[in-house]
Amino acid sequence: MRWINLAVIIIFVLAMLIFAAQNFQTVTVYFLTFKMSAPHAILIVVIYILGMVTGGSVGALMRWAFEGSRSLYDERGPTN
Repeated sequence: MRWINLAVIIIFVLAMLIFAAQNFQTVTVYFLTFKMSAPHAILIVVIYILGMVTGGSVGALMRWAFEGSRSLYDERGPTN
């Protein structure tokens, strides 16, 4: 099983390297007054990382809120 995981990782890394090599032209991104020029592949990686961070934060916030409400319910007991 370890070899299968290693093969999948190697294939994924090779695909990412091919993608980066083929998408290295410079693009400009505008947001309000902010302007950034960078290679297309780098911008996609940065946006992907930002998505992971924000998605993880939302998941952690939802888990924290659920556990907080659950402990509050356990302290008070059923309201029926």
